[in-house]
Amino acid sequence: MRYKAIYTLLFVTISFGAYSQEKVTVSGTITIKTNTETIIGASIFIPEAKVSTVTNAYGFYTITLPKGTYTIVISCIGFETIEEPISLTSNTRKNFSMVEKSKTLDEVVIKYNGSASNIRKPEMSVNKLPISTIRKMPAVMGEVDILRAILQLPGVSNAQEGATGFNVRGGSVDGNLILLDEAVVYNTSHLFGFFSVFNADVIKDLKLYKGGIPANFGGRTSSVLDMYQKEGNNKEYHLTGGIGAVSGRLLAEGPIVKDKSSFIVAGRASYAHLLMKLANNDNRVSFYDLNAKLNYKLNDNNRIFLSGYFGKDNMDFNNFFSNDYGNSFINLRWNHNFSEKFFSNASVIYSKYDYGLKIKYVGIDWASDIRNYNLKYDFSHHLSDKLTLNYGINSIYYQFNPGTIKPLEATSPVNPDQLEKKYAWENALYISAEQKLTEKLSLNYGLRYSSFLRLGEQNVNNYANNQAVVFNPELQIYEEGTPTSITHYKKNEKIIDFGNLEPRLAVSYAINDDQSIKASYNRMSQYIHLISNTASVSPLDIWAPSDQYLRPEILDQVALGYFRNFHNGRYSLETEAFYKKIKNRADYIDGAELIARKAIEQVMLNGEARAYGLELMLKKNTGKLTGWLSYTLSRAEQRTPGRNAGEPGINNGEWYRANYDKTHNLSLTAAYQLTKKWSFGGIFTYQTGKAATYPIGKYQYQGITIANYGERNVNSLPAYHHLDISATYIPRPDSKKRWKGEWVFSIYNVYARNNAASLMFEQNRETGLSEAKRISIFGIIPGVAYNFRF
Repeated sequence: MRYKAIYTLLFVTISFGAYSQEKVTVSGTITIKTNTETIIGASIFIPEAKVSTVTNAYGFYTITLPKGTYTIVISCIGFETIEEPISLTSNTRKNFSMVEKSKTLDEVVIKYNGSASNIRKPEMSVNKLPISTIRKMPAVMGEVDILRAILQLPGVSNAQEGATGFNVRGGSVDGNLILLDEAVVYNTSHLFGFFSVFNADVIKDLKLYKGGIPANFGGRTSSVLDMYQKEGNNKEYHLTGGIGAVSGRLLAEGPIVKDKSSFIVAGRASYAHLLMKLANNDNRVSFYDLNAKLNYKLNDNNRIFLSGYFGKDNMDFNNFFSNDYGNSFINLRWNHNFSEKFFSNASVIYSKYDYGLKIKYVGIDWASDIRNYNLKYDFSHHLSDKLTLNYGINSIYYQFNPGTIKPLEATSPVNPDQLEKKYAWENALYISAEQKLTEKLSLNYGLRYSSFLRLGEQNVNNYANNQAVVFNPELQIYEEGTPTSITHYKKNEKIIDFGNLEPRLAVSYAINDDQSIKASYNRMSQYIHLISNTASVSPLDIWAPSDQYLRPEILDQVALGYFRNFHNGRYSLETEAFYKKIKNRADYIDGAELIARKAIEQVMLNGEARAYGLELMLKKNTGKLTGWLSYTLSRAEQRTPGRNAGEPGINNGEWYRANYDKTHNLSLTAAYQLTKKWSFGGIFTYQTGKAATYPIGKYQYQGITIANYGERNVNSLPAYHHLDISATYIPRPDSKKRWKGEWVFSIYNVYARNNAASLMFEQNRETGLSEAKRISIFGIIPGVAYNFRF
């Protein structure tokens, strides 16, 4: 029996080997024909075998098939579909170049439904927005804005008009992991949210993960916005730019060594401060940013990239106070193909965000920053046409400077001070698999292990009962604790460490080529936090690492969705329901002062948060009129119960609405191609007013009227809604000349809705009655810009 078993095993092994030998692999890179820019997310389909895949973040694809003759079909939004026969007798390297579609008024005829692979793919809660689609949306002041496009997606909102950042599925702003060429971007806005820091001219691809987040991402609990910059034209030189009402931009690209290496450099700058000076306005508001990227193709299997970003905002308000903040990063990457089935990417990244404030009447100069040094190595292993493994490691070293305080002038009464700098080290390793179990059932599952180590050099306060916040039972309020001793930790000495397992799972069941049901679960850990008691990122906010008082946030999220394509992909429907819960959500005691605080733990308590909702997105994908309708019904709440018997906690320990909670969020986005010369765009947005706390009474103290506020966030600001429109005029759409130009006319907030950024409660000096005043930031804003390409 033993020998029989051995023979049987040997027979199976030999049979499997013979079967394997009959299989071959076709792999390669998909690029744009005119400039060899790689294409992310292009669909490769083999009809005879009913096998499909998509290009990865570097334009690479691989498919394993039995030997034979097939038809290979390659499609991507905005490009002509490629369909050609291919004979496979051995492993084959096959690169393809795609041609961008020319503008046409005829109805698009779809030969192959490329979205069928997305229906079957075990990927949900993900939105991909091609830059070509974003360019059709209304542009404020003629400036195409990526973040404004993201805000039109279901489950995404911003705190208010004039606020920076965005909220995803009831998550906080700091819960978004924002990556540009794999580097972390900490603040996404220019001019307090009026512009984003992302220059659409240089962005190649973007993908927003709201749930079902793959195991290679971590460190945040809300979403991942993954973007890549263009690589530059390696065939010929081009200039692209635009001149708007408040800013201008210019992009240059071209080959360094033709067909082997290229560069791209893009810059933007505002000149609103010059217009203010001409109007005798003492205020000054300006920004600039610079994107750059170099790449060099060593051979078919090795490629090196060097990319960077540098941006800054400067504001000076009537010589009263000035403010500046900015992002910067540099990334050196190496792509390597070990074989046609084995791909890797190694990156070394430096990223920084600095922010500062000068208050002239006080005489204070305050500056803070966060820096990280990131090393990552990712691998992708295509084992078969039904199984792909992804795995890798990631290590980030953080430096936090919570505040450097200097006197603004020699006569300033401010004493120089340096809040203690903090250091941390975050590490992770992961493995995930995308597997096709049957023709209808596909899985994406994985596991990530993350660890976080707080390091010295630092003095750490110790408190009685380990409580930095104490409860006063007589006054029924929380107060700052008094340190009982101080422990000094030497440089690189461990203060505290954390470790978490983060499982991920996504399942797709295809009812047919046009319908599927998907479900996902993911756990994520967040070890760095934005110290803010406002609803949005502002230049005064401070990032801080987890410690024995500020605990890591732990997210658990589940989602269930139904996806369908209609009329061969001309229309599509996406519906998802989600529920997420977060442990250790930081909350602040009443009256907490956060700026320049040396012991932030004295005003913070750890609570929990939850969010749940329903999302719907209906899209029209082809024809003269394209666009989508998105709607979100959701709730975002948090709670901080008392730690001991007799303690009420925050808001009496009851659930209360998060600052960014909005019950209803509706957006209608449309683009219409009237003629080759004229196209139009429009966006209508409606949102329930964000949560707010109104006073419930008032009292007199030493002749001063003071408002008395009730429970947190039981009220709402007035509903937020506005309409934006734009028109694009191309004078010579069929011109063969290298110089091509277009005019963009736009109106932001067409019907001049005064949306409330906040409400201010005060006493009317004439009547003595209390009144509420609506504070609005933007009214109607017309704009015009001229864009060109040479």
